[in-house]
Amino acid sequence: MRKLWRFADERGFDWFSVSDHFQETPPQGGDGACFESVSTMATVAAETTRVRVGCLVFCVGYRHPGVLAKAVTTIDHISDGRADCGIGAGWDEVEFASYGLRFPPIREREDQLEEYAEVLRLLFDRHRADFTGAHYRLVNAPNNPKPRQARLPLWIGGSGEKRTLRTVARFADGWNAPYLSPDEWRRKSAVLDGWCAKADRDPAAIARTINVGFYMGADERGARRHEELYQKHWANDPRGMTGFLRGTPAEATETVAAFAGAGAYRMNIALREGPYDWEALEAFAATIMPRFA
Repeated sequence: MRKLWRFADERGFDWFSVSDHFQETPPQGGDGACFESVSTMATVAAETTRVRVGCLVFCVGYRHPGVLAKAVTTIDHISDGRADCGIGAGWDEVEFASYGLRFPPIREREDQLEEYAEVLRLLFDRHRADFTGAHYRLVNAPNNPKPRQARLPLWIGGSGEKRTLRTVARFADGWNAPYLSPDEWRRKSAVLDGWCAKADRDPAAIARTINVGFYMGADERGARRHEELYQKHWANDPRGMTGFLRGTPAEATETVAAFAGAGAYRMNIALREGPYDWEALEAFAATIMPRFA
């Protein structure tokens, strides 16, 4: 992983994210390696100089928003103002159960997400913060020092049209959706535009990105190897995800172009486990990235 974020920093990538999980995802039985996200982010911040450092996304069910605000503010100082903060309602019921955490119904998790976003914004921006909600409460709460950035970017991940995208329109600087097709991503983005109109928010103020799984090979042989890994990770996933880079660089380029055409500001390539395919990553950086710079 250290080699990976140094590679990203040196080869022109603009963002390095970790995922907020206690065991591997998609769930593979819990025996895979999975490092903790906040401490990993702090290490990334200390060992890079250019890439932005973030998480897509921190699960609101895993820690109090005050704890996360302090952690991300600290990372913003370590990185000299390169931290982003992404949050989401959470989905991995297996993980919640493994650690004895209550897994609320989706409506309650969306309520938590909405309050969490508001609390973070207050703690990042205000000298002292007061908040009383159904799930969180602040009483003259400080967050000192403030982030290095005048406005630390807040991202919200997810594609729920009734609640998640409404919360994005109200509070977020950026929206990320995972593993959608270009057409579906475009449709969700249009739904977000509608929520922005209702919230009297300029849609252009919200950066919009897509997470895609990285299963591209540097050549035909590498593509076959990555297809086997794709089947291992996703063949039995019930959610029907379709947003992946698969095949050769030429085939992956078509997928990147489709998302760019749909209006995506950035594509995040998700690597699930090591050892990483450095030939494939080099091919991506050398042949695909320059076309969309």
